[in-house]
Amino acid sequence: MTEAAKARLYADLAQQLEGLLEDGPTAIANAANTAALIYHGLPELNWAGFYFLNGDELVLGPFQGKPACVRIPVGQGVCGTAVARRTSIVVPDVDAFPGHIACDTASRSELVVPLVRDGRILGVLDLDSPRPGRFDEADRDGCERLVGILLASRPPGAYE
Repeated sequence: MTEAAKARLYADLAQQLEGLLEDGPTAIANAANTAALIYHGLPELNWAGFYFLNGDELVLGPFQGKPACVRIPVGQGVCGTAVARRTSIVVPDVDAFPGHIACDTASRSELVVPLVRDGRILGVLDLDSPRPGRFDEADRDGCERLVGILLASRPPGAYE
């Protein structure tokens, strides 16, 4: 996919998400619809979903894909590392990521975007693909935009 096509795709997803979450009923429903939109809207994904921070671990939230790991300690795996570093992480080859947690052995690349509101990490958006090198900086930017829309859709405290 060209950069221009990817930019159009993320702009379209952002517009759809804004409409989908307008007057959304609950934080969980909004996260569920966001995961579904991303899973069905982005090509070559085998998992898209959320983990929410609970103490010193991430706990599985709404997702699309095969059953997943339920708890991930902060600082472990790609999700836990993204929380510890407070930044998005693009992993072209999960086998090369130290401490990668393989919930689905078909996953070959991963993108994790922290959910940050008012300086606090609330959880992460996690995307997996069966294709190595599936994610790039355009995906990171696009997914950070989508996370921003999700977080803006609910008042402070909604995902805590």
